[in-house]
Amino acid sequence: MLAHAPPVYFDNAATSYPKPQAVKNAVSTALWFSGNPGRGGHPLAARAGETVFHARETAAALFDAAPEHIVFTQNCTHALNLAIQGVLRPGDHVIISSMEHNAVSRPVAALAAAGKIRFSIAEVSRDPAETLGQLRHLRRPETRAVICTLVSNVTGLILPCAEIAAFCRAHGLIFIADGAQACGVLPVSLKDGMQLLCAPGHKGLLGPMGTGLLISDGTVKLRPLMQGGTGSQSASARMPDYLPDALEPGTVNVPGIAGLDAGMQLVMRRGTEAAFAQEHALCMQLTAALREIPGAKIYRDDSRDFAPVVSFVLPGETPAETGARLASGGFCLRAGLHCAPLAHRTVGTLPDGTVRFSPSAANTAEEVAALIRALAPAK
Repeated sequence: MLAHAPPVYFDNAATSYPKPQAVKNAVSTALWFSGNPGRGGHPLAARAGETVFHARETAAALFDAAPEHIVFTQNCTHALNLAIQGVLRPGDHVIISSMEHNAVSRPVAALAAAGKIRFSIAEVSRDPAETLGQLRHLRRPETRAVICTLVSNVTGLILPCAEIAAFCRAHGLIFIADGAQACGVLPVSLKDGMQLLCAPGHKGLLGPMGTGLLISDGTVKLRPLMQGGTGSQSASARMPDYLPDALEPGTVNVPGIAGLDAGMQLVMRRGTEAAFAQEHALCMQLTAALREIPGAKIYRDDSRDFAPVVSFVLPGETPAETGARLASGGFCLRAGLHCAPLAHRTVGTLPDGTVRFSPSAANTAEEVAALIRALAPAK
């Protein structure tokens, strides 16, 4: 590939690229024509408020929630911290899965290190019954919540969220779901049973970086982690105790939220099934080629139990070396631990991790064919 050729992007599990033109247009419009929402009665403040509320309505429609239960955050990590630290109390026990991203494992570990909570790790199996058996085995009288990714960001494995939600409901547990790799890629709804759903705005929802969502079913009280101005109840020294105001201190990212709104509208119009089918076909094209390379290891199978992610290791070079070699040829894939050492421990790829291929509906079979030609291990 020529050095001046545009890069071929296969790193959509990190952030979607390229952003749709409608998203760019929405961001630009908000930058030029928005004041500060809730901070004044003049037209530009009102317009900003309308922009933000419209995005709440779009998210509510997409995830089957109420608009007032949509909280805008900086990213999915921010949303998860709001959920985890806003729910757990001293003495609580929590169960996380063995496929968790550091966005879950680190705040949980920090609370445990401070002596506030205890936690257990449920080993995830390809067999949903075995995963549910782990939850049953680890549950204690003081267990308050299960925190679980809906899709592994390392292998793309789709976890049995409906069954996990049913388990939590049956035992009075709070289900906090990390939707980072699922939202916008799979049909995700609060009707699936989770009480708190966390999502990035910049991945499958196609919005700008610096945006995220915490979506509540309204049944869980969350303690604010920050206090500040909300534009509501300004005479009180206490934060409002209702959503979304309780968790949105300070000025929200109006341009980012406008772009996220545009991205979510695109997701709703196209649906997830067609995009999933196209991305799944690209993954199958790659895995078929990888199986022809002696010694290559692939950490998934061809079933639809996996989201469009392929993790692999080539013989004779580390994932970092493979990633660098592909990058020099103009291909964007991510190599390493993907901020998820628990997941890599589970699949046996520590300490070096894997190379991760994560296409989008914007990619083509011709681009994957070019990647396949570049995959031949270095001599």
